[in-house]
Amino acid sequence: MYKYEITKKIEQFAPLETQEDWDCSGWAVNIENYDEINKLMLCLTVTNDVVRQAKEQNCDMIISHHPCFSVPLEWSKINIYSTHTNTDKAQGGTTDTIIDKLRLSEYKTNIEHEFLRIIDYNTTIQDFSRLLKQISPNARIINNNQITELKKIAFCAGSGSEFIQDAKELGADCLVTGDLKFHTALESPIVIYDIGHFESEILILPVFEKIIGNDAKIVYADEHSPFELI
Repeated sequence: MYKYEITKKIEQFAPLETQEDWDCSGWAVNIENYDEINKLMLCLTVTNDVVRQAKEQNCDMIISHHPCFSVPLEWSKINIYSTHTNTDKAQGGTTDTIIDKLRLSEYKTNIEHEFLRIIDYNTTIQDFSRLLKQISPNARIINNNQITELKKIAFCAGSGSEFIQDAKELGADCLVTGDLKFHTALESPIVIYDIGHFESEILILPVFEKIIGNDAKIVYADEHSPFELI
């Protein structure tokens, strides 16, 4: 399969023009006359270690979710393509994969917001916490108002704490996201679950695999969250 066929499939799912202005989705490294892709690596984030893995496994291309804001010289000998905020916004994208993994897709509402997804789901804090632990064993909760029951839950994969007020205005009493900061947590008027940036976005890789199909061999990078329990 040629690399432009692969990126065309991805961009049909998540058009590049929908990415945020500050984003760097698209080609980070596009090597001229190195177009045929027999094997590619999927990853959340391109790092030196991921590039090393790709080269050791004879991959012709790396597709990542997180963009490359800079490209070290040693990365310049392999095709690298990223699909970031355009995939966050896409139907079936990063946020939707969390809801799908939790088997809550049937509860999704028609409320529209670029990054947020909302579900109408009556549950208790205890039961929902137990459900989230299935995808993020180290999830944290912020519950400043000691809420015990939930009715409308917003989701935003990655760093979604900037959408707390948006979630509240859309009627949500809870937001599931990652990368929450202390003062943001301290002042939140709704329940927030911080399930981790890595944990909230790694679920998108099988979606990429499905989009690409089986015309090229696909391998996954061996990567994990940089945070560890002590």
